[in-house]
Amino acid sequence: MRLGVDLGGTKTEIIALDDSGRELLRRRVPTVRSYDGTVAAIAELVIAAEKELGGKGSVGLAIPGTISRITGLAKNANSTWLNGRPFARDLEARLERPIRHANDANCFALSEATDGAGKGAHVVFGVILGTGTGGGVVVGGQVLEGAHSIAGEWGHNPLPGMTAEEWAEAHACYCGGRGCIEQWLSGPGLAAEFKRKTGLLHHPLRPPHPSGATATSPASAPHPGEADRDWTAQEIAASDHPEAKAAMTRWMERMGRALASVMNILDPDAVVLGGGLSNIEGLYRDLPRMVERHGFCPETP
Repeated sequence: MRLGVDLGGTKTEIIALDDSGRELLRRRVPTVRSYDGTVAAIAELVIAAEKELGGKGSVGLAIPGTISRITGLAKNANSTWLNGRPFARDLEARLERPIRHANDANCFALSEATDGAGKGAHVVFGVILGTGTGGGVVVGGQVLEGAHSIAGEWGHNPLPGMTAEEWAEAHACYCGGRGCIEQWLSGPGLAAEFKRKTGLLHHPLRPPHPSGATATSPASAPHPGEADRDWTAQEIAASDHPEAKAAMTRWMERMGRALASVMNILDPDAVVLGGGLSNIEGLYRDLPRMVERHGFCPETP
């Protein structure tokens, strides 16, 4: 039996497979936002799965960031409570067995290049658009990790071609940079930019907006007892509110700029999108022309 764990910014999920690849079990829990809590939650998922299935298995772990080859400590994780900690060693001690671990975006890219949307393509760039903005590169069926295990990490370059207004709005990233692509294009980044620009809040108890989201303007007072809350990235993407549409136009244009810089260096045969924001239908209609607009591809009509 093989147990695979995906540690995401929002959820932690486990799947159990038999030797033929048949799914035996799948469970998910909210990600715990502390180091000890994360180690415990993963161990509990594994132990509970094995108890339910009546056997032990090998464990593979997809993580944000990576484990340093030099120090053995976690680094570059947007789940910042992991950074600088012996995450893999502690989990191995907790489960009393070796753990295979790899960057989550690399896992995604390899999976898609093997038997997913990038199957048959020689060079695949896999993009995760979710709580973070990750990337992985696969060449000839092999993950390109790089000397420092950071190949494909496009999310921690500054957003290309920032305007004066964007630079003024850019803020520090946990990585130490400013105006990183992840700060603009991740789900939390989209939601934060929308809030800065509009100040709009949702009032969950109001009748639904025609798009399925609830929307108000600052001038409309909430009903007594309502709890204001921020829009989520998914709600912004699904809404036909004019401010939400404007936010998605900005987001899509920035996505085009950011991906064009990757295209100019890598020129992959296929780009595969994953993560929660990859479900935005407009990406597949509008993003290619945005990338072409900013990319170095003079033969494009």
